[in-house]
Parts: sequence; C-alpha cells; structure tokens
Amino acid sequence: MKSETLVSSSLDESFEFFASAENLNLITPPWLRFNVVSKPPIKMFTGAQIQYRLRIHRIPVSWRSEIAIWEPPLRFVDRQISGPFRDWYHLHELSRNPSGGTLITDQVEYKVPLGKIAHSMFVGRDLLRIFRFRNQQVEKILS
Repeated sequence: MKSETLVSSSLDESFEFFASAENLNLITPPWLRFNVVSKPPIKMFTGAQIQYRLRIHRIPVSWRSEIAIWEPPLRFVDRQISGPFRDWYHLHELSRNPSGGTLITDQVEYKVPLGKIAHSMFVGRDLLRIFRFRNQQVEKILS
C-alpha cells in the first residue's frame, strides 16, 4: 500500500514532526484508541523500540515496533516486532517538492495472519481509512 501527502512545511520541519513518536497520537484515528506506552521522551535511532496499545474492531492489541532505518531528514522505517500482523514494514520517505513544501510518502508492506480472507474482509479497507485520516491530519498540522 502506498500513500502520499503534500504539505507546505519544510523538509526539516516535517521530518521533525515524524521524529517524535508521541505525535502518532495526533495522526491516528480516534476509533483505534491508540496510545504510545513507551515512556517519553522516545529517542529515535536505528534499533529504537516503541510499544503501543490500540483497539482493532474493539479487540485490544499490543504492538511493538523497531526503527529499522533512520536517515534524517529523508526516510525512516518502522517494522513490527510483535503485534497483529505476521509482517509489517513501513517506509516513511520525505522529499522537497519542486513547487515548495514537502512530499510525504508512506509505503507499507504487510502480511496478515489469516491471509487473503482477513485482508479482503478487514485489513485492506481498514488501512485505507486509517491512512486517509492520517493524511488529513498531517495536512492540517503541517500546512
């Protein structure tokens, strides 16, 4: 899955926003009841781990991710260590837009425990809703 958002803030300002794990609360839909469990401030670097709690279709879920790549201000990757997916790899790329501002690109690769059935019933649709909300919030905050 790929998602793009164009914001008016600079590359450095945009990356700084994403460099704060605590800001995930601002861009995650309220229906997920998302909370960062790791004690703030969370220092971001390759190998940093972050613990979250959320609800997926009212089911409580614990999620631990690791920053697999950290290359400010251009990209970083979080990957799931434990959580609801069999595999989760989320590439965040930021680039200067030629006409101003910053292009934020999210590329997510994932596998779900129940394969195509779970994906077709829930996951694909849920992720589209989540990223639609996320992009709207990021535009409001960074533009």
